Amino acid sequence: MCSLMFSFANGCRISLVSTGPQLIRPAQAEKRNWLPIAVAAGIVVAVVAGLALWLGHGKGAPRVMPVSTALDPYSSDLLVTGLTMSESSNLAGGKVTYLDGHIANHGTRVLTGITVQILFRNVAREVAQNETQPIELIRTRDPYIDVEPFSAAPMKPGGGQDFRLIFDSVTPNWDGAYPELRVIHVDTK
Repeated sequence: MCSLMFSFANGCRISLVSTGPQLIRPAQAEKRNWLPIAVAAGIVVAVVAGLALWLGHGKGAPRVMPVSTALDPYSSDLLVTGLTMSESSNLAGGKVTYLDGHIANHGTRVLTGITVQILFRNVAREVAQNETQPIELIRTRDPYIDVEPFSAAPMKPGGGQDFRLIFDSVTPNWDGAYPELRVIHVDTK
């Protein structure tokens, strides 16, 4: 018997000769077009930056105005009374602080928005936390307190409304006293 792969001394001949494994020529390196990748990366960066700016101007990012910010001239026609504070736990394990009160319009204009500066002080009476927020009106109290923007229920002259300010965090340096409210902007019509 004769093997195709080997030749023995008995005179067998190999009828099929192999030239060995064929080397596959490596493909030439493709030139990559980086333009689509750069455009896609630019779009992703633009979307992330846009979301950061949009979310940064929302409720979660309070604005800080200098303590020396002038009061709105109409603020002398507004009376804030009945301030109460409360706290609750949120789902993340932190505390949320609420400042409720009543605001009355003793002026002659219809109010569509009020922005207040809230100053939390420390035991040395220095400003420990400075936030600026629009006042939100209390819409319902039952089964829970729900708020709406001031513009949803403009306040006529002689009118009054309960409001709520919400703080996701209050500095641990706060002395525990009621914060100072300063009316720094009033929108009227």
